[in-house]
Amino acid sequence: MAGFIEPEEIVQRLDVQAGMKVADFGSGSGYFSIPLARLVGDDGKVYALDIQKDVLETVKSRAKTENLLNIETMWANLELPQGSRLDDEKVDLVIISNILFQAEDKGAVVKESARILKPGGSLVVFEWDETASPPGPPLPLRIGKSTVRDLTQKAGFSFLKDLDAGSHHYGLVFKK
Repeated sequence: MAGFIEPEEIVQRLDVQAGMKVADFGSGSGYFSIPLARLVGDDGKVYALDIQKDVLETVKSRAKTENLLNIETMWANLELPQGSRLDDEKVDLVIISNILFQAEDKGAVVKESARILKPGGSLVVFEWDETASPPGPPLPLRIGKSTVRDLTQKAGFSFLKDLDAGSHHYGLVFKK
């Protein structure tokens, strides 16, 4: 696949089913939340979580424009205990996209995903790869696949597979 992460294509490969509950950690302006909401349908729910309140307003606006009533935006500090403010074992899938490199306590973010995932639920992590490229964060801030795998293993996840995430990114899928 050429180009950056293509959310519409990627969510098609995540085995997202109608009725699922999904948490989008670091949702930004709804890059993954919007296509996920279409897939989970009216019986499903997407929790768009971000620490930046202004981007959550963008998600709300986009959801309203597209008549997606199954997106709930939530301000969250995912580095705090129970920072997502979601109940234990509430969701089927968590997506963490391009936020681990920014987090001071990367392990806390991963642990929070484990707390809210149902047993057997999936975690998908997208991050900038470790190749020098003009877009994205400086190379020293990027987090490698092995670090992500270590963090997830410590939180009780098992590695399932790599996921093609386009240029300058990688994707990893884990099972709780």
